Amino acid sequence: MYVEGRCFTGEGENVRGRAATVEETRTGGLGIRCEGVVHLYKTFGGHDVVALRGVDLTIRPGERVAFLGPSGSGKSTLLALLGGIQRPSAGKIFLGDEEVSRMGERYLARIRSRQVSTMLQGATRNLLPYATARQNIAFARLSLSSSDRDEALADTELLDRVGLTEQADQVVSTMSGGQRQRLALACAVSTAPRLLLADEPTSQLSHADRDHVLHLIHSLGDDFGTTIVVVTHQPEVAATFPRTVTMKGGRVGAEGHGGSEYAVVGEDGVLHLPGHIAAEWPPGTLVRFEDDEQGRIIVTRASSEGSAP
Repeated sequence: MYVEGRCFTGEGENVRGRAATVEETRTGGLGIRCEGVVHLYKTFGGHDVVALRGVDLTIRPGERVAFLGPSGSGKSTLLALLGGIQRPSAGKIFLGDEEVSRMGERYLARIRSRQVSTMLQGATRNLLPYATARQNIAFARLSLSSSDRDEALADTELLDRVGLTEQADQVVSTMSGGQRQRLALACAVSTAPRLLLADEPTSQLSHADRDHVLHLIHSLGDDFGTTIVVVTHQPEVAATFPRTVTMKGGRVGAEGHGGSEYAVVGEDGVLHLPGHIAAEWPPGTLVRFEDDEQGRIIVTRASSEGSAP
């Protein structure tokens, strides 16, 4: 439930016209397209750090994708850019046919509040600690029209799905960590968003709590066709998604589809080796590419003496 920058007032004829288009296309998932996305940020010392280095990525409407990668690989940064919380330093990001990377702040705020739901890492960043579970869900739905609220799942059903029926009127600050995490997700999906972005939604949860959260995430895709993008460091969580994207050094290094892993050719022909091979082939290793004339490329390395294979 990302609420910063929400707009509930009139915005002029042009924005209202565009917002009407948004409302007419609420159902179904939103497609995502990244073209050469670069993002830099400054450290407290004033140094520039490159978080993303030319990301090219397409996610189809209704697709469910898990982002993997080591700390600092750019996963969370990319998620924030997709949700319009930050803007890229260079490149383009499209949600559907709209280029959000150049969108006006008011219109972007409408999309964030009505079509895109971003669950930030850490449950307390997504909730009002002094409010009850039921009140947090109501707050998450403030930007919806009355008809959309009528069509949304009842708060009692949402709380039942995440196992929080008995905590409906309990204040968030008195809940356990697992209960807060499950409530944060219930709030995130309470608007039936077309795109759900979740950063480590199952971190520090018990197996039972993790299964509750994953069930709700996937049921959102089943029930509404929502596009779902999740950042996780847990292979067992990623395994429940039909597609995985592995970030390495600010780039898309590999993808997994249907149980098979694929390396992704990046800008200037950069190719990340699978982790177990990279560990055995240190930087500077000589490699050779051969075409076996059957549409396959054979990659071999030089012998230990350094001569060609």
